[in-house]
Amino acid sequence: MMPVSMVGRAGELAELDRAWSAVATVGRPSAAVAVITGAAGVGKSLLVTAAVDAFTPRPAVVLSGAARVHGPAPYDWLAAVLTGRDTSRLALPPDALAWLAQQPTAPRERYAPGTLLRLAVRTVQLLIGAGPAVLVVEDLHALDPASVNLIGELATVADLPALLVVASRPPADAVAPELTSRALARLCGVRGAVRQHLGPLRPAEVAEVLTQVYAGSNPSGRLVALVWRCTGGNPYALTELLAAHGGEGPEVLFRRLPGPRSPAAPAAPVSEVVPPVDPELTGREVDVLGCLVAGMSNKQIAKALGISVRTVTVHVSNLLRKTGSASRTEVALWAVRHRLPGPAPVDR
Repeated sequence: MMPVSMVGRAGELAELDRAWSAVATVGRPSAAVAVITGAAGVGKSLLVTAAVDAFTPRPAVVLSGAARVHGPAPYDWLAAVLTGRDTSRLALPPDALAWLAQQPTAPRERYAPGTLLRLAVRTVQLLIGAGPAVLVVEDLHALDPASVNLIGELATVADLPALLVVASRPPADAVAPELTSRALARLCGVRGAVRQHLGPLRPAEVAEVLTQVYAGSNPSGRLVALVWRCTGGNPYALTELLAAHGGEGPEVLFRRLPGPRSPAAPAAPVSEVVPPVDPELTGREVDVLGCLVAGMSNKQIAKALGISVRTVTVHVSNLLRKTGSASRTEVALWAVRHRLPGPAPVDR
């Protein structure tokens, strides 16, 4: 499948660019904050990557980290930032820095929580230097409490020449909903904070994607409506669908998708969404299904859910049978189409 340029997020990109300009060219008394929320697969990470890649002037420093879902530990975000970096010149206590970086040989924690937080903030300040910098926080909803607290502190540090870009699912999908809700409220309460919530693509935007994939063609309104209904406008689901069938041409794609086939049959109104269908999945099958939507392999699912790979294989086979899917991609698309919950939280 040919690469597809970003569709339907021009306004969001422009707003992030203005926030960066406030840091890079105007200067601010504290960090600028941009909070991006949305459901799984809606394109938060893609938006952040596209925005940062287009920033002018170029950021002097980009610090990026995400949640470590399968084995969370305090200050995961900062540990991800420090991974592979030379920290020998940072004016910080070596044992504290080793602990914050989660080095395997780090000494046992001997600092009070407040002291560690101050050291974590200082670490980021030293890494940024004179800036200007971009701090990228992926998956706030899955971060450990220490990282969430650090992000909140960074948003209000005086004279921090940085744009703090935070991506998160809504609190209802978080590992700790109340913690995520408080953190998002704190970040959005920062003066001048940018607040974006990404929804699904609209039918016209799905049509634009199809036009890019099938260069030189003009996808019919019926094909657009069918693809939109089958994916719910979710960019991840749309990408997976086109990766699986896009190379076969629009006619083949039209035949493979469920929906009206007769030329005489009217196209379904694009305002409708496929209603939920419950094939009586067990609780564990729902957990496995969420992991499939996240793109995990059987081995990763087994580790996340604490079950054997063989048991995962059985659950995947049951899911394929119950949903009438022919592949892992199709069952993941089925889950997104029927708006089933994402991956189950991993026990800590």
